[in-house]
Amino acid sequence: MMKGYKRPLGHSSYTGSGAPKGPRPQPRQGPKPAAPRVVNWAEAQWLEAMAPVLDTLGVSLDEVQRQRCAAYMGMLSHWNGTYNLTALRDAPEMFTHHLSDCLAVLPHLAKHLEAGASGQPVRLLDVGSGGGLPGVLLAIARPDVQVCCVDTVGKKAAFIRQVGAELRLPNLRAEHARVEDLASRHDIITSRAFASLVDFIALTRERLAPGGVWMAMKGKSPDDERAGLPDDIEVFHVEQLQVPGLDAERCLVWMRKRG
Repeated sequence: MMKGYKRPLGHSSYTGSGAPKGPRPQPRQGPKPAAPRVVNWAEAQWLEAMAPVLDTLGVSLDEVQRQRCAAYMGMLSHWNGTYNLTALRDAPEMFTHHLSDCLAVLPHLAKHLEAGASGQPVRLLDVGSGGGLPGVLLAIARPDVQVCCVDTVGKKAAFIRQVGAELRLPNLRAEHARVEDLASRHDIITSRAFASLVDFIALTRERLAPGGVWMAMKGKSPDDERAGLPDDIEVFHVEQLQVPGLDAERCLVWMRKRG
């Protein structure tokens, strides 16, 4: 060391492996990106968007039914963040992928109900209903059908019960249970993106009433799944669905027991 040189405070000339190590300066980090903004709609916006879809589908709903549909979608959107009712968050996506998608079933369900009209109340079971799709919308549109939504997640079943109470839907009920543990029988059993056709049938066949049918909501026609169905199950109709505003394949697979 040079004579007369004073080492700065805190400096060490030792650079070996035992040299004291202070905190290294961290690179500057910018602000965290803001969370994506969720687009919500008021009830009037749901009503406005719904009108042309109903016209295209040829579905007739009165003013009260339309208001109930809009109110339900508002509740689904509002409580989604708390109860994780659906993976979609933005209202425009929920409109096309949920509301329009479920409304597209109504003309086909109506034809089935008219063809098999017996004067007795029809019992419909929605399996793996989640936040109530399609069960709640079917209950709103068809007050003559007794709709039961079943889901293994308690908070989702509780949400559907609350919807039924607030919207005054006496034909809607919800069960927190595994479908195979139910004791009730149903004339129509439906599901939307619940399971393969083979698993859907296996889990629900004891819940089907004599003469009843399955109505599975699917994307593209599930030909590979049909090939694995039991011999006593007949696919008697596959209907292609045209969902307004949705550029994706959709179909209804109708099944029943042979004999």
